[in-house]
Amino acid sequence: MTDATTTAVAGAAHEPEIASLHHVCRELAEAAEAVGEASRHASELALGTRLPGGVRGVGARRTLLRTITDPEGLGWAPRGRGLARIGWLAGVFTSRESLAVSLAVTGLKARVRAAAVSHPELLADPDTTRVLQAVQEDRQREAVRVFRSILAAKGAERTFALLAPVFADLLAWNALTDENPFNDGAGWEIATGRTLTGAEPVLGVSARIWAFLDRGPGRAEPLVPSPALAERLDTSGTIAGYVRNIGAVGTDGTLLVQQVTGPDGVQRYVVQLAGMSGVSDKSPQDLLGAVHAVARPSTPYSRAVAKALRLLVPSGCELALVGHSLGGITAMNLAADRDFCGIHQVTHVVAIGSPIDGKRPADPRTRVYSLVNEHDVVPGLEGRSSVSAYRLPGQFTEFTWTDDTHSFPLCHAAERYAHNLEHTAPEASARVDADLAPFRGRVTAARFFRLHDR
Repeated sequence: MTDATTTAVAGAAHEPEIASLHHVCRELAEAAEAVGEASRHASELALGTRLPGGVRGVGARRTLLRTITDPEGLGWAPRGRGLARIGWLAGVFTSRESLAVSLAVTGLKARVRAAAVSHPELLADPDTTRVLQAVQEDRQREAVRVFRSILAAKGAERTFALLAPVFADLLAWNALTDENPFNDGAGWEIATGRTLTGAEPVLGVSARIWAFLDRGPGRAEPLVPSPALAERLDTSGTIAGYVRNIGAVGTDGTLLVQQVTGPDGVQRYVVQLAGMSGVSDKSPQDLLGAVHAVARPSTPYSRAVAKALRLLVPSGCELALVGHSLGGITAMNLAADRDFCGIHQVTHVVAIGSPIDGKRPADPRTRVYSLVNEHDVVPGLEGRSSVSAYRLPGQFTEFTWTDDTHSFPLCHAAERYAHNLEHTAPEASARVDADLAPFRGRVTAARFFRLHDR
């Protein structure tokens, strides 16, 4: 186990093959970016209003035009603004391929192959095998048709869970090879190992649109919990206990903060953040807020939590932020906020089933734990799967595992993660509990808040 990433693979004999495939993935991504930049430069010269000094004549421009349209060279490779963008759009709409995209897609295929080595169930299931085979052979329409047939036969729950280890890569492959120009940027970000920031990879709806629609300032009101909820709270101070608390609190816009007197007598706080509530909701935990939170650092959810903590937590106190799903994303967004960290000392972030790999805490001393069931599709929605070829920074420790619940969203539920931490991945639970030892003590208060968009 390493601090940067800890991933269980199916058999030590496969490890060298996975490492080699991951090396190829990274090399192809770098080559794709380099070819893309060369294509952009050639497009600017060929389609610009003026050629630079030393480059003269119609012949030179004709040569450059051949360079960015030759199937044996850069392929259909116009890139940039103006005429270059028109040329690029024409290529997307007519399914013309560029060398840069071909390299990126080949890298994605290598990533899919590596995932199949560590997850043999992908090739053991005849339906997922048909999808992956169609991807490997560039038969996009057949891959989409087979995927839809699996949805109809097995339901979304089983399908998403089975394909979770390769789901982000499949979305990127589809984005780069379909006729939709809006999702190409997202596909390119995933293929080259960057986090999704500009748009989502299905339709390509811009993150700016999500931010415009999700503009609430955030509001928090103290809440008196029901006696039944108060009695259900876990006070063990373990990560499994915190996840159980999140499951008990639910996703109706309720925030739980436990005040703890640690073994050293210091008062600390554990903030427990629940996941998404529904498609449309008055709380900041709805679907709109979830999509917005993946790409942007500040959302109504994070702003509402910050306001609640200003009411409760004295400046300078140590915080541990524990969040499930959207709650984990929000925990990382708060830890990445320099203003928030200027008031509160965020020592730990624990994200459970959350797509957080592209976010970075503002304080280099903050420890980040990411806990992931590899058949949970949600943690890969920001573009990096749990079997990624790209390592996480030293501040991160990622624990991944698989269990026999290949059904989504059951494998994503907070209650299931609590079960996993106790029975499937006890080493992960023990490691996080050991690091959170300063927060394990007497719970002196449990405060609740109701969160609102406005």
